[in-house]
Amino acid sequence: MQQSQPTMEPAARTSLNVEALRRDFPILTRTMRGKPFIYLDNGATSLKPQSVIDEEVRYYTELSANIHRGVYEFSEEASECYDQTRGIVARFLNAPSEREIVFTKSATESSNLIAYGWAMKNIKQGDEICISEIEHHANFVPWQALAERLGATLRLIPIDPGDASLDLSDLDRLINDRTRLVGITAMSNVTGYMPPIERILARARAVGAVTVVDGAQWVSHATVDVQKLDADFLIFSAHKMCGPTGVGVLYGREALLNEMDPFLFGGDMVLRVRKEKTVFRKAPEKFEAGTPNIAGVMAFGKAIEYLQNVGMKAIHEHEQDLLRYMVERASEIDGLVSYGPADLSTRGGIFSFNVGDAHPHDTGNILDEDGIAVRTGLHCAHPLMQALGIPGTVRASFYLYNTRAEVDRLIESIHRVRRIFS
Repeated sequence: MQQSQPTMEPAARTSLNVEALRRDFPILTRTMRGKPFIYLDNGATSLKPQSVIDEEVRYYTELSANIHRGVYEFSEEASECYDQTRGIVARFLNAPSEREIVFTKSATESSNLIAYGWAMKNIKQGDEICISEIEHHANFVPWQALAERLGATLRLIPIDPGDASLDLSDLDRLINDRTRLVGITAMSNVTGYMPPIERILARARAVGAVTVVDGAQWVSHATVDVQKLDADFLIFSAHKMCGPTGVGVLYGREALLNEMDPFLFGGDMVLRVRKEKTVFRKAPEKFEAGTPNIAGVMAFGKAIEYLQNVGMKAIHEHEQDLLRYMVERASEIDGLVSYGPADLSTRGGIFSFNVGDAHPHDTGNILDEDGIAVRTGLHCAHPLMQALGIPGTVRASFYLYNTRAEVDRLIESIHRVRRIFS
């Protein structure tokens, strides 16, 4: 699929002091394959600033106590720090209540929590679930498996194969009176395409369907207001937004969360246990059984504070500048095929491509030799690749610490791929 001529404003540098920001990320001082390290795999996971690393270390060196259990000083301090992060996340999303924020281990666990906690008790045989062809497996496989188990019908919003955007021409048929749940990504992890989720959510609300927005790629790059979004659930992960691995978030309307069944059972999610019956606590505690990733949650709070100090609007503008520059430079390379809408205002900072007849993995190996880290392959989006009829792509994904000079290095390396496979 050759991308049509993109709609671009004149490329202009942003006001973000990237060189100063880069000093906050210790791994950027390293080399890879003996070359200066260029990290363009932010769609998979982001790098971590020193403040986040320090907070995780602080937990283990200064507290190292479990939460919500001990009455001694260090346990109380750890509990307070953990609970404060819930408030930080709620304010970051403009959620009406901290009780609408559930900590999980990942966006994937968050979607499964919805599937087991809400959908299993509310979706019946003959009901319908609607998702799209561009979904990451975390917002595809749980609903596919659930539909098979419950005898429901899974419907897919198709893509326009010309630019990998969603074809919404049949939306009213796909989301209808039988639809009980609609799951949609706010930003494709393959192309960076941001579908018109407002239109999709409005249609879902019109038929009374519950809505799940996959924000794993989106929340780290945009100003998010869940009250304006008006979705029932939003899922995302800390590790894609300068936070640690092993921490995810489920935002859900408080009334829906309280109606849901717990996904995991054990300690700290119970109000009272008797031989005859167990009474669970309300949300969010009833979904956080066992000892959580305390250090990770505390460090996630520092990651959000870091991003807010930089400014989400400034981050978005910087990524848009890098995307425009990447598209501009990529037009120099014969045989390069890129994927995604030509209108760059509908895309985040992801550039997905192939070079001539080179397999994505071969391209990735050559970039690795030049010290450049990218993602190659199917990107946990097999249905999208099947719809496009390709074996995968090479994905360069940008974040606040990337530079135009790194784009130039990537272009030089792609030219080398082209020469090798010509």
